[in-house]
Amino acid sequence: MQSGEVFEQLLAIARPWYVGEVDLALSEQKVRVYVELGSDAITVCPECGSPCPGYDRRKRQWRHLDTMQYETLVIAEVPRVKCPDHGVHQISVPWAEDTSRFTALFEALVINWLHEASFAAVSRQLRLSWDQVAGIQDRAVKRGLARRSLTSPRIIGVDETSFQKRHEYVTSVVDIDAGVVLHVADGRTQAALDGFYQMLGEAGCTEIEAVAMDMWPAYINSTQEHVPEADRKIVFDKFHIAMHLGDAVDKVRRQEHRALLAQGDDRLKKSKYLWLTNPANQNRKQKSAFQLLRHSELKVARAWAIKELAMTLWGYVSRGWAERMWKRWYSWAIRSRLEPIRKVARMIKRHWQGVINAVTSNITNASSEGMNSKIQWIKRKACGYRNRERFRNAIYFHLGGLDLYPKAIHSTYTNS
Repeated sequence: MQSGEVFEQLLAIARPWYVGEVDLALSEQKVRVYVELGSDAITVCPECGSPCPGYDRRKRQWRHLDTMQYETLVIAEVPRVKCPDHGVHQISVPWAEDTSRFTALFEALVINWLHEASFAAVSRQLRLSWDQVAGIQDRAVKRGLARRSLTSPRIIGVDETSFQKRHEYVTSVVDIDAGVVLHVADGRTQAALDGFYQMLGEAGCTEIEAVAMDMWPAYINSTQEHVPEADRKIVFDKFHIAMHLGDAVDKVRRQEHRALLAQGDDRLKKSKYLWLTNPANQNRKQKSAFQLLRHSELKVARAWAIKELAMTLWGYVSRGWAERMWKRWYSWAIRSRLEPIRKVARMIKRHWQGVINAVTSNITNASSEGMNSKIQWIKRKACGYRNRERFRNAIYFHLGGLDLYPKAIHSTYTNS
């Protein structure tokens, strides 16, 4: 078999395209494969598929998978056609996407490696620039989003994650059942979530059964505006309520510690993590020290007890019982004379429906929190992102559940 025939099979090309010449440049450690188009080929417009007269030819080059240890380049003079409807366009080639300077097989290799390693590692090992790797990822995400059939999710989680250190955020929407990111938008404004609901459309929003989120007004307002019967479907996650109560306990501890130190009492010195750690996770020494503190007359002990009671009031089947027990808790919290606890109690009262929905539905935003952790891992792996669009694309690439591969081969990869 001649070398041209070998490369025709390796590139999976057929007539009217054929390999005219293969040049092995040992000094450069490169293999150049020259592909030609038969003179009898019918050229068509890539936009509409209609046969069109030729306009001119442009020499193009694509990086292909290495041949042995040598970098391999595919080179061809590609015709441009003049379509009466769409103007002058370069015809499509079977081995690469129209806007790429890499063959489909090479892009697939990069996509596979990006799932395993960082941008820097992929760039170094495949001898590519950072921008070339990012471009392949961007094209993969664009393909995946275009192919995605967005069925209406049943339960979604809405959360924000930091983009950079300066209080910059992106909003992510997660399909809790499927465990994939459906939407990523800049900021944590109402407009950021509005875009997702508008993408779903009125019919899609109607099919949503629950929306798990924290008590952020922008997300609440957006959901109330787009989702029918939103007050019945909004679920405020147990994790966020526990976080607010934990912060309140710590504020009480700090205030009381300062007051006690002024009296020469240092009982609360180095006790911060005793109040914030689950007693089940404490060692013997910590448990012994904490027992003395939690059963004392300290204000922080009372604040901790109020927080712990709230954490037991989840999983009710009866909405009536749930409301009754939470009203008792609210009465104790609001009469506690501990302002940080009272502040959280008032916040819960303002969002009463969503809290009771969470208590009785057993729906949490744990999937979104898990995605948030993965998003932070993506950011760390890339050593931070200066470009918001690249950050969004990285989230979609790793967590969107998308079909990322070039058209020429994506069915092979997705079916394997």
